[in-house]
Amino acid sequence: MRNQGIGSWPARRARMTPDRVALSFQGRDRTYGELRERAYRLASALAAELGVRRGDRVAYLGPNEPALVETFFAAGLLGAVFVPLNTRLAAPELRFVLEDAAPAALLLGTGRDGDGLPGRHVAAEAYEDLLAAGSAAPIDEPVSRDDVCLIMYTSGTTGRPKGAMLTHGNLTWNAVNLLVDVPLGPDEVTLVSAPLFHIAALAQTLVPTVLKGGRCVLEPSFDVERTFELVERERVTVMFGVPSMFGMLTRSPRWAGADLSSLRHLLCGGAPVPLPLIRAYQERGLTFLQGYGMTETAPGALFLAAEHSVDKAGSAGVPCFFSDVRLVAPDGSPAAPGEPGEVYVQGPNVMPGYWRRPEESAEVLDADGWFRSGDVGIADEDGYVRISDRIKDVIISGGENIYPAEVESVLYGHPAVAECAVIGVPDERWGEVGKALVVPRPGAAAEPGDLLRHLDGRLARYKIPKYLQIVPELPKNAAGKLLKAPLRKMYG
Repeated sequence: MRNQGIGSWPARRARMTPDRVALSFQGRDRTYGELRERAYRLASALAAELGVRRGDRVAYLGPNEPALVETFFAAGLLGAVFVPLNTRLAAPELRFVLEDAAPAALLLGTGRDGDGLPGRHVAAEAYEDLLAAGSAAPIDEPVSRDDVCLIMYTSGTTGRPKGAMLTHGNLTWNAVNLLVDVPLGPDEVTLVSAPLFHIAALAQTLVPTVLKGGRCVLEPSFDVERTFELVERERVTVMFGVPSMFGMLTRSPRWAGADLSSLRHLLCGGAPVPLPLIRAYQERGLTFLQGYGMTETAPGALFLAAEHSVDKAGSAGVPCFFSDVRLVAPDGSPAAPGEPGEVYVQGPNVMPGYWRRPEESAEVLDADGWFRSGDVGIADEDGYVRISDRIKDVIISGGENIYPAEVESVLYGHPAVAECAVIGVPDERWGEVGKALVVPRPGAAAEPGDLLRHLDGRLARYKIPKYLQIVPELPKNAAGKLLKAPLRKMYG
């Protein structure tokens, strides 16, 4: 095949195991042979009906469902670039992303409409008609592993989302890295309930499972009771979740008596995993396979293998096989064991840069391809790294990144707000949630409820702080710069 990219994978897998089930969704199975044909039809229709060409962006807004997966592979068949959109974004946020990515087509999934969104839309109810208009003839467009496969948007600390460009090679090498540590087999049944618009669900579950010829059980969203039902009925062997998802399972009345005997691999990431949660699963005979990564590294950078899940519990592990990680002290020297340092990552899984953001790309990528994460890690004497802090003050709530500057910017739009700051505070369910501290304008009536309602509709719900407190002043240094460390001590 001339197509060396991800788009060719359904065809490559179908020539080996055409009758094996690829996707299960709401009681219906789709084989690899059917997935290959539908990807060809969709790619053909995107080109003929919507004029999609090499390098064009193809966006998808919707829940986990077969149409999203088919769009991902169809875009790859054409050498186009897949742009999965976060369904939790508010309308202004979605408009910004779509204007930045400028997709040739926006496919809308179940329950979504395109009102107020720019670009050419394909409604969910028109999807099957679009496929029917396409040809099932094989497509073998030359696609290199260095070509961009997808653009996944991640919010910046300035509040402006930026698109991490991930190549076909980035995703391929990430899958290889995962398979070195996790012995996935062709009989895997992978539950995909974390959203596929996040890199971990897409690259740590869907892509490796397809590579091995396993079956992906797609769920539109995560639900505790539904998860227990599917694990028992479908005999799920693999699932990924952020710590808050796994924590919800342990707090369910079904936890103690649930049949979890089919589970072989529990992949956990997106936020630090609390030790009590690790122990809760170990007591059930289950082992977390946890690691550390980010969208820009597709995503795996560090991984803690099962054999060290007990003696190194709480660590994010060591560098993945084909990746390198180093910790850099503030003066630029290598951080010694036990000494904090910024996490740098290099390898074939590291992105080439941000979409249309050359200056921001240069800030995080050096000439040798080392990516500056902005996170602080501490390595022990054996090289196992624990992520200890986040330089950029990112709040990780239920696996979602919340950037305080973005929330603060919207808060400042309220006429009663003179100054504000957003910090992360511990939360039993989500790990961490936002807390806004607001200094009101003199004489202004600033009620916490009114200020939080001001954010509703302007920000995704998960970004809205759980708490808002009126305070008399915010601490600053001599230069007038806001100091968040004292805020965390006083209000965290």
